[in-house]
Amino acid sequence: MASELPPFDLAKTARFLMRHGHPAKLGMKYRGHGADWAELELPWRADLVGQVESEILASGPIISMLDMASGMSIWAKHETFAPVATLDLRVDYQRPARERSPVIGRAECFRLTKSAAFVRGFAHDGNPEDTVATMSGTFMAIEMDPLIVWQ
Repeated sequence: MASELPPFDLAKTARFLMRHGHPAKLGMKYRGHGADWAELELPWRADLVGQVESEILASGPIISMLDMASGMSIWAKHETFAPVATLDLRVDYQRPARERSPVIGRAECFRLTKSAAFVRGFAHDGNPEDTVATMSGTFMAIEMDPLIVWQ
């Protein structure tokens, strides 16, 4: 049955996801992907600021963006959409993002097993060499009917 499905298109899936649910509420934007990575952008918005006087994006939306990019990197590596559950996500902040600056998150799925995926990534505000945060995570695949696939 799965062979009857069209090829998986991560860019098309990402554009759909960015218009719905949590990614849409946060205003996430799809920037691109490769064979094992995905990159998203979280634009600066006043309602996503942690402390009003600082005008710096709060950590929660940045963590959500890195979590979403992680799932997308798993889909890229696996070449299919399949729900994943976050088992462990560690985010280490090196510094606050610049005021009124969007933050870019990039995640790479570096290992897939039968039931788990391992991801690492980072967030920056314009210079990938000067990270705002680094992350690592472990995700679990969730079984689903192969006919229910977002394309």
